[in-house]
Amino acid sequence: MADSPRRAGAVRALDAASAADELRRDLARLRAARRLRVPHGGNRAIDRLVDLATRLLGAGAGQISILDEVHTVAGTAGFPPDAALGESPLTDSPCSIAAAAGETLAVPDARADVRLRDLPPVRAEIVVAYLGTPLTDSGGHVVGALCVFGPEPREWSGSDVATLRQLAESVVTELEYAALAGEYERQHARWTLAMDAGRVGTFDWDLRTRELVWDEPLLAMFGYTAEDFPATIEGFAARVHPDDLPRVYEALQTSIETVGEYEAEYRVVRPGNDTRWVQARGRALADGDGTAVRLLGAAFDTTEERDGQSRVSRVLEAMPAGFYSLDREWRFTHVNAEAERLLGRTRDELLGRVLWEAFPAAVGSAFDENYRTAVRTGVPVTFDAYYPVPLDGWYELRAWPSPEGLSVYFLEVTERRRVRERAERTAARLALLAQVSAELAGTLDAQTATGRLPRLVVPAVAQWCIVTVVEADGRPRDVGHWHADPSARALVSRYAAVRLDAMPATSPVARALLTGELVRASGAEVTALLAPGEARDLLTALAPEAAVALPLRGRGRTLGVLTLYFGRGVPVTDEDLATAQDVADRAGLALDNTRLYAQQQQLAEGLQRSLLTKPPEPDHAEIAVRYLPAVEAARVGGDWYDAFLQPGGATMLVIGDVVGHDTEAAAAMGQLRGLLRGIATYSDAPPVEVLRGLDASMSLLQTRVLATAAVARFEQSADERRRGVTRMRWANAGHLPPLVINPDGSVAELASWRGDLLLGVDPGARRQESVVTLDRGATVLLFTDGLVERRDADLDAGLVRLRDALVELAGLPLEQLLDEVLERLVDGRPEDDVALVAVRLHPQDEPRPAEAGPNDVPDVVPEDPAS
Repeated sequence: MADSPRRAGAVRALDAASAADELRRDLARLRAARRLRVPHGGNRAIDRLVDLATRLLGAGAGQISILDEVHTVAGTAGFPPDAALGESPLTDSPCSIAAAAGETLAVPDARADVRLRDLPPVRAEIVVAYLGTPLTDSGGHVVGALCVFGPEPREWSGSDVATLRQLAESVVTELEYAALAGEYERQHARWTLAMDAGRVGTFDWDLRTRELVWDEPLLAMFGYTAEDFPATIEGFAARVHPDDLPRVYEALQTSIETVGEYEAEYRVVRPGNDTRWVQARGRALADGDGTAVRLLGAAFDTTEERDGQSRVSRVLEAMPAGFYSLDREWRFTHVNAEAERLLGRTRDELLGRVLWEAFPAAVGSAFDENYRTAVRTGVPVTFDAYYPVPLDGWYELRAWPSPEGLSVYFLEVTERRRVRERAERTAARLALLAQVSAELAGTLDAQTATGRLPRLVVPAVAQWCIVTVVEADGRPRDVGHWHADPSARALVSRYAAVRLDAMPATSPVARALLTGELVRASGAEVTALLAPGEARDLLTALAPEAAVALPLRGRGRTLGVLTLYFGRGVPVTDEDLATAQDVADRAGLALDNTRLYAQQQQLAEGLQRSLLTKPPEPDHAEIAVRYLPAVEAARVGGDWYDAFLQPGGATMLVIGDVVGHDTEAAAAMGQLRGLLRGIATYSDAPPVEVLRGLDASMSLLQTRVLATAAVARFEQSADERRRGVTRMRWANAGHLPPLVINPDGSVAELASWRGDLLLGVDPGARRQESVVTLDRGATVLLFTDGLVERRDADLDAGLVRLRDALVELAGLPLEQLLDEVLERLVDGRPEDDVALVAVRLHPQDEPRPAEAGPNDVPDVVPEDPAS
């Protein structure tokens, strides 16, 4: 607090009307103010505080104002006895401005202040000098103001402001105490009235099965018999007065959603229109994950008045939870039957005894702290606490203070906590297994992923860990390790590097590899098995209390070991070992899958490569081929190339792709390649007839596969030979068209990539054949779609990239050209398998002799009628 007071000009600029509007808009503040409203003269302690403020500050008068929808005077000093005090509009009080601003308002002369001069007490010159400070409750809500004032102008000092603020805190404390006391008295009165009938019934509503169980008194209270009560919430609702039913349902729903208290008073209409008032109280109980599963409670007829204490006792006895009350000296004054059972003491043993003497372990515990806090603050507390032997259990408690002492409601929740802890451990276990599965599933390199497992299982399962994998040659190798303590990781790293060479055949790791079963050993046993040397010294420094070797099991074989190490005082639980074995089994299966995949891929590649033969070497041209399998699993399949000579001496190139990516596709590719080669080499047919014949054979043989193919034949008459040109006759069954690199380096695409119908669809489909004339030195490239297709780009973009690469690489030797094309377009690691076949016509300075040799193209090749 500064030495000088905060002047009126420093307070947020609000007039009385604006302040009143602001105060009314804050609903939470209104509720808090209503709770603390007390009638004028109804609390002597409050009057004493305002009188003290007036005398300490030398003011003519003072008052305590509660500001909700209206201005209410709760306490005064310096007013004449016959002064008319009570409620007035918020707009008539300077306290509204101080409360709305949330700061102390110090005004030397209210008549000169534009915000205050028109207020009724200022015009009447009752208030000239004014000093007011907000009253803020424990929830942070401004509920009113404490002010002093006088009929003459005066300056307010910094100490005046500090004194008023300090007194305001005391006023709030007294107001809250008065409100709690009033609330307790009202509640006590309600219970007193509620028990007048003396007939208490209990209910138990199972929220999972929806079954509602009532005892005989409750059945009679609602006018039911055991035979005609349907044991459902609908049966309850049928007897509740229609006007009361909505708020009763709301109270039930709130209790279930918050897993909290339930209280309602309502009318019951029994047969014959006999209406009775019933008061019900209960509590929702939760399962391990905090969801309400049951609502227990009691109800009693409040229609007639009876002895209040007797009725409360009956309710407490019927409660399915423990209850006891303590006086201000901490002595037991009431203990219900359930409390007797839970505490293991009779009420005769407890009544009159001091809590801390009867249960000495509670001293200095959470019970002690929370009980004393509730009594000191006057605010109810709810908490969970453990009491040791002989009770040896966890309890959920709610303690609320009263003028007589402290009342405690409690339930034993030991089993519920155990269930919750088991659920949390299970959730952590499942999260670990999910993380392990994601780690292993996210890569084809399962050995590398397995090497990262120690970072996942430490410290969730063990203090440190080493994972071992059996290499292809049968030798074990440590591929990963981790320690929970960063300072020990260098020791573990070095130990993992030397331990296998130092381990005998009887070590836990060797035994787990040999038997495929879990092996447990103490740290001392493992250390003793190691020969003297570095490995033993390192393990001695790491000092494990226990070790467990878990096999990484595949299909009928052990592929490695996960070794867990536990420190001193850390129990090795069966649950942790089950989790670790599950991790090890998943890693073993991932390793096995990887190795099986590698074997399958090698088999498929070998099968396919065995079917792709070396091209011929004709005199007039150079032929080069390439095949590159996909890098992904199960992607080896049906791409093929072929190059051969027909009986007439013409050179024929073939490129094709069977739909599918597996060994079956590779096998089908071999079958189609053989059929096509047989048709072409026997019949000397042109490309279009070769494709027709292949389609017809596929239909007759019921191959049930689909494939694309492009076939090109290179022909030359004597005249063409003299002129140095070659004709390429070609046909296309749904395949990408060939590309031609002209001698000048330009690249030509022979047609749109959309060819005739695929093979295997309709053997009667009409097919077309095209002819193009090529100059000496021209290069023709046939390729499969794996060269140009990518997941992140369309086919047209891939074809543009290929053409651009060919333009740039046109001058390279043919073999080098194909290698560079593969490197640029697929980086040597295609997503799909790739087949290429290319022919480059030899440049010739002189015409070839007219005589045709066995590898020469024929002088005359019959034209196909469909061309």
